[in-house]
Amino acid sequence: MRTPLTLLAIGLGLPAVLAQDQCTTALPITAGTYTVTGIDGPEIPSPICAMNGIGASGGEWYTYTPTADHALTVTTDLPQNAGGDTRFHVYTGTCGALTCKDGDDDSGAGLLSTATFNVTAGVTYTIAFDDRWSAAGFDFRLIEQEPIVVRVSFTGHPFATDGWVLGAVDLNGDHLDDIVAIDQTLIDVNYQQPGGGLARTSITTTPADFVASWSLAVGDLDGNGYNDLLYGGGGGVTFMYANADGTAYTEVSGPEYVFSQRSNMVDINNDGNLDGFVCHDVQPNVYYLNNGDGTLTFHQGGLGDTPDGGNYGSIWIDYDNDHDIDLFIAKCRGAGSPASIDQLHRNNGDGTFTDVAPDLGFADQQQSWSAAWGDFDNDGDMDVLVGASSFTGGGHKLMRNDDNGAAFTNVTPGSGWDVFQGQDIEHVAYDFDNDGYLDVFAGDNTIMMNNHDLTFSPEPIGIYHGPIGDLNNDGFLDIVSGETLHLNDGNANHHLTVVTVGTVSNPNGIGARVEVTSALGTQIRDVRSGDGFRYMNSLNTHFGLGADTEVDHVTVHWPSGLVSTVEHPAIDGTLVIIEGETSTGLAVADANALGLFPVPADDQLNIRAGHDLSNSPAAVLDIAGKRVFSTTLRNDRLDVSRLAPGMYVLQVADHGTLLQARFTKR
Repeated sequence: MRTPLTLLAIGLGLPAVLAQDQCTTALPITAGTYTVTGIDGPEIPSPICAMNGIGASGGEWYTYTPTADHALTVTTDLPQNAGGDTRFHVYTGTCGALTCKDGDDDSGAGLLSTATFNVTAGVTYTIAFDDRWSAAGFDFRLIEQEPIVVRVSFTGHPFATDGWVLGAVDLNGDHLDDIVAIDQTLIDVNYQQPGGGLARTSITTTPADFVASWSLAVGDLDGNGYNDLLYGGGGGVTFMYANADGTAYTEVSGPEYVFSQRSNMVDINNDGNLDGFVCHDVQPNVYYLNNGDGTLTFHQGGLGDTPDGGNYGSIWIDYDNDHDIDLFIAKCRGAGSPASIDQLHRNNGDGTFTDVAPDLGFADQQQSWSAAWGDFDNDGDMDVLVGASSFTGGGHKLMRNDDNGAAFTNVTPGSGWDVFQGQDIEHVAYDFDNDGYLDVFAGDNTIMMNNHDLTFSPEPIGIYHGPIGDLNNDGFLDIVSGETLHLNDGNANHHLTVVTVGTVSNPNGIGARVEVTSALGTQIRDVRSGDGFRYMNSLNTHFGLGADTEVDHVTVHWPSGLVSTVEHPAIDGTLVIIEGETSTGLAVADANALGLFPVPADDQLNIRAGHDLSNSPAAVLDIAGKRVFSTTLRNDRLDVSRLAPGMYVLQVADHGTLLQARFTKR
C-alpha cells in the first residue's frame, strides 16, 4: 500500500514501512515485524509457490537480502492476526523471471501462514503476499536463525500447464513419470522425454460428470498398455479410459452419489484386473469391480461401513507379509465421533476382510486424513506414521510393526513425532535422500528425515505438498507443487528404480511386494496407486542404496502368487521386471501339464489339467508377451471370442506352479 500506516501500527511500535504494489518497486526489509494495511496492488504474485492455486487479484511485494547465511522464518502466525487468512510466496531471481523458493498457505494456526527455509548471504529474496483468500491487513514477521543442516534440497523450475496438477505418473507406457493436470474437459500432460525435459500435450475430453476435486488414482483398467484415470469428485466418481495409443480418453461416470475422498486402483478380488476404490465422506465406502473387459460394477459396503463415513485416507498395503493386499483407512470426523476411528482391514485370502484395528492399537480418536506406511526400520515389515490433521484427538502416531503384523507398538515418544507441531492432510513415505531409509513428507513444508533408528528430524524444504515422482530420471524423487517442478538436487548416494509389469497379475503390478537386497539389508516397497490424501504419485518403486555399489538381488512377489527374482542387476538406473519372464522362484510345470482344445479355437477354449483349476488367476498373452486380458477361471472353459485371429499363450497360476500353453484363435 502507498497510504501511510495506521496509527494503530505506529502505536504498536511496528516499523513505518510501506509494502509496494509490484515486483519492480518491492520494498527492501530486514528481520523484524511489519504491517500490511491491505492487499490491493495490481501485480498478482506469479508463479504460485504456495498451495491452492490461482484466484488472487492483488499483491504486495517486499525484498529481503541477508548479510549472512540464516534459516529465515516468514510468518503471519501472530496473536494479533487471529482469525485472519493469509498466503505468501517467496522467490529468487529477478522480476519477470522469478523462481519459487518457498511459500505457504495455512501451515500456521487457523488459516495463517508460516515457512522456514535457508537463505544465503547476498542473495535477494522476493516475498509477495496475495489476496487469494482475503485482502484484509495483517502483520508479518521475519526471524533470522542459525542455518539448518540440509540433508535434502530442491531447485524449483516453473512449467506451463492448465488444470489441477494432481499426478506425477507414467501415462504413455514408457515407464518415465509425467506431470498430469486435469480439469473437467482437459487432461494436460507434460510428458517426460527420454533424453530429458518435458513436452506438453493438452488432450480435450468430453466433460467429466465429476472432476477430481478431491483425489486422483491411475492404473491400466483395460490392459491396453496405457494408464486410465479415476477422478474422486465431491458428488461422484468419473473414470477416464485411455484409447489404444494413449492420445484420447473416453469418459465413464457412475450415477451413484459419492462424496469422494482418497481413491485407489487396486485388484481387490485378485482376479488379475484392477478395480477402483473410493473413500466416502458421509456413507460406507464404495468400490468398482472390474468385469475383465474394462467395464466396472458398483458396490458399496464391506470395506469400511461406518454409516456416516469419515473415511479420508485409504492405502492398500501388505501389513502382515502374507502376500495379499490389506486396507488401512485414516479417518477424521471430530474427536469423539465413531467416524474418526481408524480401520485396518486384513485380507483373509478368501475374498473377505476383517477389521483388526481394535486388536492392533489403531482404533482411537486420533484424527487423520492420511497415513504413511513403510518399513522405517528396514526389518522386513510395514510400519506406519498415522499423521494428525488436528491435535484435538491426539497427535502424530508412529507405530512399529512387530512380528509380521501380529502386533504394533506405539513408538512415538522420543521419535521426533511427539514434538513435531506440523499438521497436515498429506503424509507419505519416500526415501528423498537415497540413504536407504524411508522419510516422511509431512506438514509445515517439512520432510521428516529418517535417522535410521526410528527417530526423525525435521528438514524444512519450503515446498507445499504435491505429487511425487522422478521427473528427470536421475534416480532421486522430485516434487511438483502448483506450477513449479522442484527437482531434487541429489547427492552421491546410489539408487535403483524398479518397474513392475504384470501379465497374470494386473498390468501395473499394483499390490506387488518388491524387495531389494544389498549390503544395507533388505528394503521393501508395495506397488500402490493412491497414497497420502489427494495426489497420484509414481507407480515405480524407488530404492536408495546409500554407499552400496551392488545389489545382490531383487525379488517381486506378484498378486498372482508368482515370484520373480533378478540377480545382481545394474544399479543407478531402472530395472523393468515382467511377471513370468524372470526366475519365478516357483515350479514351472511341464509343457504337457496344461492341455488346451480345440486348437485352433473359435469362441471357447477347453482347459484340461488333471485337476480343478477353478478360482485360479489366468492371463492370455499375445505372441509378443503382452497381456491381452486377465481373468479368474470358473470352470474348465475360457471364453476367447473377444480375441482377434492369431497365436496366444494362456498362463494359469496354480497354487505355486505356473502352467502355460500356446493356442491359436481362428
